[in-house]
Amino acid sequence: MSESAGNGHHLLEVREIGKHFGNVVALAGISAWVNPGEVLCILGDNGAGKSTLIKILSGVHRQDEGRFLVEGQEVHFSSPRDALDRGIATVFQDLAMIPLLSVSRNFFLGDEVTKGVGPWKRFDIKSADRITREELGKMGIDIRDTAQPVGTLSGGERQSIAIARAIHRGAKVLILDEPTSALGVKQAGVVLRYIVKARERGVGVIFITHNPHHAYPVGDRFLLLNRGQSLGIFPKAKLAIPELVQMMAGGRELEELQHELVQVR
Repeated sequence: MSESAGNGHHLLEVREIGKHFGNVVALAGISAWVNPGEVLCILGDNGAGKSTLIKILSGVHRQDEGRFLVEGQEVHFSSPRDALDRGIATVFQDLAMIPLLSVSRNFFLGDEVTKGVGPWKRFDIKSADRITREELGKMGIDIRDTAQPVGTLSGGERQSIAIARAIHRGAKVLILDEPTSALGVKQAGVVLRYIVKARERGVGVIFITHNPHHAYPVGDRFLLLNRGQSLGIFPKAKLAIPELVQMMAGGRELEELQHELVQVR
């Protein structure tokens, strides 16, 4: 076990959790934790169980076995709202943004800042623009115009806005679902920079990815999943990037395949 947070408990922890759908075992015996100001990277290929684990952490699914603890308290979420109420925010790949709406309207989507009362109650555009600029500025994000439609921004800029929005709403744990998967090298770098910014602000970040080259520069620990099972959780100091790539690539399976191909020749 790693060192816990200052109160003696991890910010978020799962112990030996499992999930099955009928006869299909999606997860089995998964343990992991994250503390304030840390980045836990969860890596695995398609079908490794990453999506199921995300859905448990974000309140979409409930585990069938094991324990889920937040700041030392066992929790049983019934919905994503329950997770949000405990400070766990998830940024999924679709980002929950409306392309035709402005940056500031998307920043406050579902949590609108208003003025007036009764039938005169309306969205406070001026306050929304000001707060959005301030909050983005705290993350080092420079958006030219908060009134411009989100659809005009790059993928990296949209991801950074989603991260800043979650932190503004009080996220203690930020879960990022493959935030760099559809981005080029430069835009992926933008997102990785804001993951580091979130860590520096004391947020516990869970970064889900299948790309070890994106995970390694920002990660503090690495949980590797394969077919619903854990291959282990490794601190960065004990895992070099070539080893991480080898484990992600299924080193033993590749060696067996190469041996078979040599025999065929």
